[in-house]
Amino acid sequence: MMPGMSFGMLVEGSVSVLLAVTIGYCVVLNSRLQRLHADRGALGKMVADLVKATDLANAAVGELRATADEADLALHARLEEAEKFGIELANHVSAGQEVMQRIARVIAVAQQGQRAAVEPEQVPAAPNKLQSALQQLAARERIRGDAA
Repeated sequence: MMPGMSFGMLVEGSVSVLLAVTIGYCVVLNSRLQRLHADRGALGKMVADLVKATDLANAAVGELRATADEADLALHARLEEAEKFGIELANHVSAGQEVMQRIARVIAVAQQGQRAAVEPEQVPAAPNKLQSALQQLAARERIRGDAA
């Protein structure tokens, strides 16, 4: 064998080893690229799902706002109606108190007339009880009004 030929074989052997390593590295890179493309598809699907979920959430928020506005209007209407009923009830209570005060005065005058004939010095006790009952009734109506 010639010394030049062994050097040529050595060079060709090393080129073939480098070629084999390069082919192996290309196979590894190819598998990594395939996984990357597969992950890219999964990532695209994930982004599409995220966009869809965001759209659904936006729609739900819009519906929630509409429902809240509806509830606000209904509550406002009920509060106005309750306020009207409260004013009407207060007017009725006031009118009732006036009637009760008139009745108390009539009773007091009638009792004074009877007692004046029998005992002119006694003070009638009925109007005080009547006033107390009226005050309790008014306080009870205010408490119920506050609770409502």
